Amino acid sequence: MRRRPLLALALPGWLAGAARAARAAGPDAPAVPALGVSRRPLRFPADHGAHPDTHVEWWYVTGWLRRAGAGDAPGRLPASDVRPEFGFQVTFFRSRTGLAEGSASRFAARQLVFAHLALTDLAAGARGGGSLHDQRVAREGFGLARTPGPSGEQAVVLGDWTLVRHAGAEGAPTALDITARAERFGLALALAGTQPLLLQGEAGYSRKGPLEHQASHYYSEPQLAVHGRVERAGQAAVEVAGRAWLDHEWSDEYLPPQASGWDWVGFDLADGGALMAFRLRRPDGSALWAGGSFRDAAGTLRNFGPDEVRFEPLRTWTSPRTRIAYPVEFALETPAGRFRVAALQDDQELDSRGSTGSLYWEGLAALRRAQGPDAGWGYLELTGYGDRLKL
Repeated sequence: MRRRPLLALALPGWLAGAARAARAAGPDAPAVPALGVSRRPLRFPADHGAHPDTHVEWWYVTGWLRRAGAGDAPGRLPASDVRPEFGFQVTFFRSRTGLAEGSASRFAARQLVFAHLALTDLAAGARGGGSLHDQRVAREGFGLARTPGPSGEQAVVLGDWTLVRHAGAEGAPTALDITARAERFGLALALAGTQPLLLQGEAGYSRKGPLEHQASHYYSEPQLAVHGRVERAGQAAVEVAGRAWLDHEWSDEYLPPQASGWDWVGFDLADGGALMAFRLRRPDGSALWAGGSFRDAAGTLRNFGPDEVRFEPLRTWTSPRTRIAYPVEFALETPAGRFRVAALQDDQELDSRGSTGSLYWEGLAALRRAQGPDAGWGYLELTGYGDRLKL
């Protein structure tokens, strides 16, 4: 599930640095063939790349982190019996503008690339100021931004923010690097796959509404082992370990006109399982469509139908900046069980009006059963609670 690009202007302050970084990363790579969104098998590595014939696309990584311990090793999942200290989100979006489709000019702004970066510091949040975020936008090409090609090293680049998928032999574990630094914080993370890809919906064809064309191609990579470094301005860098979740999704019509926004969760479970659930909401708060999946630690996958997922808000938090009320605690009912979703910090609102044009809440959360320790940690996303989300 994910995202929200709107047409925006690039901010001039970082254009020169963006050009240098993207030129160093190499020339613009070719894209996968124009295939649209249809019931077809996904093919890798090509479908890790960009799909510029579709309207909107995102590469989205969220996860939880703690200070690395003596037993942590790169490429291995850290133990999940220590409460997270940090949460992070790194998202790159591609949006087809629909402009100058018939023009051969290199100056035609056919594709825009956006990026959001966020860090939740739970210890700092207890004192205030525990949620940091930044955003960027540029047109693709001219050394400003690029999206991945169908093979080789597949990189999303926006200035000096990068998400790189390293090429490997067929069947080799995923190897990703994230580098992104903002004025007040930064991330340098290596992510290693520990499980196969999880194809959402019907083998990667994910319905998003009652009409057949309201669908996306969507796959996830849960239980990524994370090792790296978190930086905050004025503080020593912290070596960290944790777990992450990657979503890659592309679509022509993701949000039906009857919907105002969505609620989404993605959790890496402590036992090695993975749970994703979403609902698209009407303006009155009722569910228009829903779905999700559960893969247990043994690898058995169960996809959820639209009538099998229910989100019941239990508690709201009102932003002191925007006065938008967000439900930050839910009862979640799925075929995999009934859970409680609870934000680990209330204030995780993101203001992306300088890039994709929206206000939304996205943050680190716990998945809890009626009794016992947390079942897992992951991310909760809430969109369309101020104004209707525009894709």
